[in-house]
Amino acid sequence: MVVVMKVNTAKEQIDKVNEWLHDRGFQTHMITGVKRIVIGAVGDKHSVAMSNIEALPGVEKVMRVMKPYKLVSREYKEENSVVQVGPVKIGGQGLVVVAGPCAVESKDQLVTAARAVCKSGATVLRGGAYKPRTSPYSFQGLEEEGLRLLAEAAEETGLATVTEVIDEESLSMAVNYVDMIQIGARNMQNFRLLQLAGKVNKPVLLKRGLSATVEEWLMAAEYIIASGNENVILCERGIRTFENSTRNTLDLSAVALAKTLTHLPVIVDPSHATGKRELVGPMSRAALASGADGLIVEVHPDPQMALCDGPQSLDPVAFDSLMAGLRPLASAVGRVL
Repeated sequence: MVVVMKVNTAKEQIDKVNEWLHDRGFQTHMITGVKRIVIGAVGDKHSVAMSNIEALPGVEKVMRVMKPYKLVSREYKEENSVVQVGPVKIGGQGLVVVAGPCAVESKDQLVTAARAVCKSGATVLRGGAYKPRTSPYSFQGLEEEGLRLLAEAAEETGLATVTEVIDEESLSMAVNYVDMIQIGARNMQNFRLLQLAGKVNKPVLLKRGLSATVEEWLMAAEYIIASGNENVILCERGIRTFENSTRNTLDLSAVALAKTLTHLPVIVDPSHATGKRELVGPMSRAALASGADGLIVEVHPDPQMALCDGPQSLDPVAFDSLMAGLRPLASAVGRVL
């Protein structure tokens, strides 16, 4: 349920309501809005009467949250959440572009990519240090060395950084080096990993699972937030369907739908969705038109030599052209890039 406090309610009254709910077995989450405080309470709604809560000093009204995902729903929080990733804000009026190679391969490769995407206007550098691959013989990433290189590239360029984690060990390591952790499609329903991500002091980029429904995607985000970490960003990266002309099927309707169901920021990965670099531009433009808060794009200094995902990676020149074409579209939809 959501307990809406009156405008300008004293902190002492808010604390007493919070304590009252705790004493009756509710887990509470505070939301500070523009004008008022809202307390989200998760627990046995039958253990107390709504009228009893509404009678508490400072309470304006109590509302039931009908969705199975409570803390990520619009019913819980009407305002859009803005997530701080290093110096970058995701979810506000500005559109954010995350760019970089699928995998960190070497210092020269990563620094060259970082300089290029920074020059073109990206504000977050992506790079995989741990790569969950379909084949056990494919490149699996540089692990901690890759994380060190990400930190060095960030220090030189000023970019925020994000990398994927695949288990408790990689999570524990990555939080020491990057600004945001990513939970990939294959781990979207790794509930233990979601709970662990909910206990770290880093934003989480949560990709939609290979065949996950929108509700399953939002429930995965609920695991993270219910574990204590409210800084979650959703990423649509295409789902598996009968169609095999592209790597996945980019579900842009899910982006528009998610924006109505949740207050969390939503970004789109046109690279993994299509698997073809010539489709990244059109799908990037479509993503912005659908209401996405940003993009995550694979950029490699020499895609033909990439150790993974070369066919869907842009080179620096193509990425610069993409960014130039996105700016007028961003302005047309009332956003800033």
